[in-house]
This record gives sequence, structure tokens and C-alpha cells, in this order.
Amino acid sequence: MSEAKLSVRDLRKVFVDGEREVVALGGASFDLVENEFATLVGTSGCGKSTLLMVAAGLEEPTAGQVLVNGRGIRGPGRDRGMVFQTYTLFPWLTVQKNVEFALRAEQMSKEERRGVAREHLSLVGLEGFANAYPRQLSGGMRQRVAIARALSYRPQILLMDEPFGALDAQTRQLMQELLTRLWEQHRLTVLFVTHDIDEAVFLSDRVLVMTNRPGRIKMDIRVELERPRRFELLASPEFLEYKGELLRSVREESLKTAEIPV
Repeated sequence: MSEAKLSVRDLRKVFVDGEREVVALGGASFDLVENEFATLVGTSGCGKSTLLMVAAGLEEPTAGQVLVNGRGIRGPGRDRGMVFQTYTLFPWLTVQKNVEFALRAEQMSKEERRGVAREHLSLVGLEGFANAYPRQLSGGMRQRVAIARALSYRPQILLMDEPFGALDAQTRQLMQELLTRLWEQHRLTVLFVTHDIDEAVFLSDRVLVMTNRPGRIKMDIRVELERPRRFELLASPEFLEYKGELLRSVREESLKTAEIPV
């Protein structure tokens, strides 16, 4: 087996609110190899986003660790790119300048930064909007800028926290197809978080189902569907079989949360 690119080792995270403790993660462990696309799914509050924030270096673990190429992370790093559900663009900067901002730590001339930004805007189909401001763009276009920005400094790992959750259904599907094309071109290692089972199956090599809080990895399902993936795949028997298995697993955890007898 290939050496792990990203390793999550017995990860625990406890939030303290006054005298109350909330155990968000209860010992989650898994490995991702290079160029793998994996998605975390589970009930609301199971710790998916918390795990991603720890992997990004934006939250400190209570115990356990996250490793990149076998080395423990210490805070955010250029080896990891992060895309959030909210667009996190600077409203006072143009689309071009928003992408260039991510390159400010690179040893590049202004002209080189401009060229790299243009290249990545072209990748997401927004080369014609370089001088527009975020307020002039649709939600899907803003998220494409955020993805271009995250890819611009060539991180080894892309972390994505429900990046399409705020989009309408049609735009969301188009963004999923765009992301699969970008992944196929760049062969990044991706850890993606979503509530949407269809999205998880369509995008992923593996889907990791988390237990109800405290979050652990309950199931690790390898998605053996042909790539490149297209919209028509959603109606195939193979796709529906994966979807059914995952829905059943997540439903089991949802019922525990709701304490509803069935």
C-alpha cells in the first residue's frame, strides 16, 4: 500500500463551555494516500467539520494528531489548502486580487503572481471576471474564485468544508462536475465534508461515515465507479447501490441522535 499522505491518528476534540464538556471527536483514525479523494459524511454535530478544522491547523486537538507525509502538523500550512462553505473572499478586492492575495507569501514578482492568478481563474472558467468584485458574482462563481485561490499556491492537500452547501441544486451539480475535472487534472489529495450522500458518492474514491457524537469512523466505503464521472451516473444502478448503503448507515446514527423508536 502507498505511504499515507494524510494520517488522522486517534483524534479527540473536547470543547469546554463553562462546566459543560462536549466531546466532538472520540478517537477518529484513518489514512489518505496521495491523489485520493475522500469524503466525510454523518449526522449534524458528529464532528465532520471539527475534524477538518483540526486537519487545517485551525483547531488544536485535545489528543491524537494529524500528520502530513508522516509529520505532525503545527497550525496552518501551505501544504494544505482550505475551502469553506462561506466564500471568505475580500469584498474590497477584485477577483484577480483575491487570488493574488493567497500568493503573497510566495517568492514571486508581481507579474508572476498576476500570471498564476490568471491561470487558475482560467481553470475555473472565470478569466473574463478578473476585474469584477465578489458582490458582482453569483454564489457559484464566488465559490469558483475560492477554489482557484486555494489551488493557486499548489497545496498538497485540499480540505473542503461543505463548499457547495449554499448553492441551488443545478449550480451544485455543475460545481461537482467542475471539481471532479480539476481533481482529475491536478491529482490532489482531497478531504471533503458534506451532508449530501449523492455528492459524496459522485465525487469520491472513498466515503468515510462518522458515528454520532463523539465522532469516530464507522464505515470506510471504497467507491468503485468509473472516472471521469458525468451527470448520467446519478441514475445508474451501481450509483444507487452505494447511495442506499450510505443512507442506511447514516440513518442508523440519526436515529440514535433523535432517539426515535422504529
